[in-house]
Amino acid sequence: MKSYGKLVAGLIAAWFVAALSASAMHLFKNDASRIGTSVGIAATLPIAAFAVWFAVSEGFRKFARSLDPVILTSLQAWRIVGFIFVLLEARSVLPAIFAVPAGYGDMAIGATAAFAAWKLGNPAHRNAFLLWQALGITDLILAVGLGTTAGFLRPNDPTMAPLTVLPLSLIPTFLVPLFVILHVICIAQARGWAVTSNRTKPVASPAQPATV
Repeated sequence: MKSYGKLVAGLIAAWFVAALSASAMHLFKNDASRIGTSVGIAATLPIAAFAVWFAVSEGFRKFARSLDPVILTSLQAWRIVGFIFVLLEARSVLPAIFAVPAGYGDMAIGATAAFAAWKLGNPAHRNAFLLWQALGITDLILAVGLGTTAGFLRPNDPTMAPLTVLPLSLIPTFLVPLFVILHVICIAQARGWAVTSNRTKPVASPAQPATV
């Protein structure tokens, strides 16, 4: 397991450096007249690589499932920075059709991450934990979908160009796929938990001796 830990840590560090370097070289930058295909590839490739590795490697699956779901879920608290989207929309930098649902959705997930981690991250609250993780993924999918189609849905609004250059470009190319992967690992873990019940079975009282 330690070897997997070092390997995964190294891959995440290399991934971050690659995303940062590509952004610094303006490889993700695009104007309003074309779709950022490079951003889409950068966002989906890590998720696809994780999915394949998780599917074919039993050792990696065991490693992923051995991680602490409390820590993995607590990391989602970083999504509280979604307020940046709302602020940029108020300054007419980002389109409202993307910034409002994505911003408030991220803030909701980030604000409840600690509760989900410490109160729901156990077999006794398995279904609630799974629901929270599903909501977190749904928020990310919605944000990506709206960010991709904003130019078509509201062509007169500000463009998504700010998310293709530093520092915001790190959100779709690194943070979003990382958060998706964390959600998927937590869901895989929780699905293996045994469902427990908080109700205890009544204990039968001992038979009373017969009275004369």
